[in-house]
Amino acid sequence: MNMEMNWDYYRTFLAVLREGSLSAAARSLGLTQPTVGRHVDALEEASGEPLFLRTPKGLLPTEIALQMRPHAEAMAATAAALERAASGSVDRISGTVRISASEVIGIEVLPPILADLQERYPDLVIELSPSDAVEDLLNQAADIAIRMVEPAQDALISQRVGRIPLGFYAHFSYLERHGAPQHLQDLAGHRLIGFDRQLAYVRAILATRPDLADIRFAFRSDSNLAQFAAIRAGGGIGMCQDGLARRHPELVAVLPGALALSLDTYVVMHESLRTAPRCRATFDALVAGLRDYMMR
Repeated sequence: MNMEMNWDYYRTFLAVLREGSLSAAARSLGLTQPTVGRHVDALEEASGEPLFLRTPKGLLPTEIALQMRPHAEAMAATAAALERAASGSVDRISGTVRISASEVIGIEVLPPILADLQERYPDLVIELSPSDAVEDLLNQAADIAIRMVEPAQDALISQRVGRIPLGFYAHFSYLERHGAPQHLQDLAGHRLIGFDRQLAYVRAILATRPDLADIRFAFRSDSNLAQFAAIRAGGGIGMCQDGLARRHPELVAVLPGALALSLDTYVVMHESLRTAPRCRATFDALVAGLRDYMMR
């Protein structure tokens, strides 16, 4: 394949993969459909093989397209990282910083920390990616990440900020209808809210409390925000951060003290970014802000 092919072609290729059609890819990129078609045709000509099969349900990627996908995604992450690096200044704190955090941390905890940061540094642009999936810092899919598991890669620098305590909570109306469990084994008789798959933070919890692996949930979701919403709606008993539960006086702690759980929390970034003023200032602000959140 011609490796000097315009990067725009690979960006178009990724959009077609994600959207499943030329027209949808064109809309997502702000291009015309014929332009998207020309980009795909150029890549197919360079590879010597078709990249997509035309079906009534849309475009399906061929085997070679699937093999190309991780490389194109790495190119996209590198291109985005280059744009963020170019946006910064060596003399002042400015430019773009991309932060990866869990849904709950990103939506419920970080906004006031980031608002204060941008008040101090008005030329700083924040890209926030709230997701419970772990973004790849080694490939610079994000500049800084907040993780609930200790990073193991040597190329990453991290700062442990403490442990976020968790507990089981329910809306008072649920407990009025169904009664409050008095012992851990009583949970089996209640409608429980919890995770669907064992993501990284779930494995971290189960490593310290393997007895929770046998709990059967009546409401399951990979989204911690969806779980929290179900708890607040009176849907059952579920796990959430103590600090968030305290913001909602209608939530009642269930079996307080009997379920001592917490998550180690780290702020992490690639070591190559430690001298970038925009990243250093953001890293330090996140550490200080999260520690303040835990203290409160």
